[in-house]
Amino acid sequence: MSLFGLGSRNQKTFRPKKSAPSGSKGAQLKKHIDATLGSGNLREAVRLPPGEDLNEWLAINAVDFFNQVNILYGTLTEFCTPSTCPTMTAGAKYEYRWADGVSIKKPIEVSAPKYVEYLMEWIETQLDNESIFPQKLGAPFPPNFQDVVKTIFKRLFRVYAHIYHSHFQMIMSLKEEAHLNTCFKHFVLFTWEFRLIDQGELAPLYELVESILKL
Repeated sequence: MSLFGLGSRNQKTFRPKKSAPSGSKGAQLKKHIDATLGSGNLREAVRLPPGEDLNEWLAINAVDFFNQVNILYGTLTEFCTPSTCPTMTAGAKYEYRWADGVSIKKPIEVSAPKYVEYLMEWIETQLDNESIFPQKLGAPFPPNFQDVVKTIFKRLFRVYAHIYHSHFQMIMSLKEEAHLNTCFKHFVLFTWEFRLIDQGELAPLYELVESILKL
């Protein structure tokens, strides 16, 4: 039995869970995240631990949030299909097109599941690239590292926006709304703490974001 009581029906759609960067520092920071999350204080959990490197903290959390969104969306794959979601939208006003700047340079309209597939593959490529996410302890981060991280989080937000706008009823019927809301709250507090997503990008879920941040 897998997470959320799902059986084998979705196993092919799940990507293997990514591991945190290796080395004692990665393991140490991962333990810190697990311990602070266990305390239930999400605002505390997102803060940079005293004396730690900001890029190391962003890297380890990027892996964690990738895994969270990956698993959450994996529970919806039989409901989010090219016929139910022919475009990647977040309500009537927002539509997202895909481009990665490499193989697809001009943004293209794709179905929501295709967009998420492209996105997860793209993020996985970034996470596996040691020149961007160094695996070895003490290896330097590239100068554009925080820009890459911002793009990862901006695009992960779009998956949350699609889930809330298009699949929240299904999330409720699966009794996953508490888990979804907690994951999203953690995501919002983290991205706000480090100013990773421009406010304009948050528009599709702005009321929800406001209620989390109590702006």
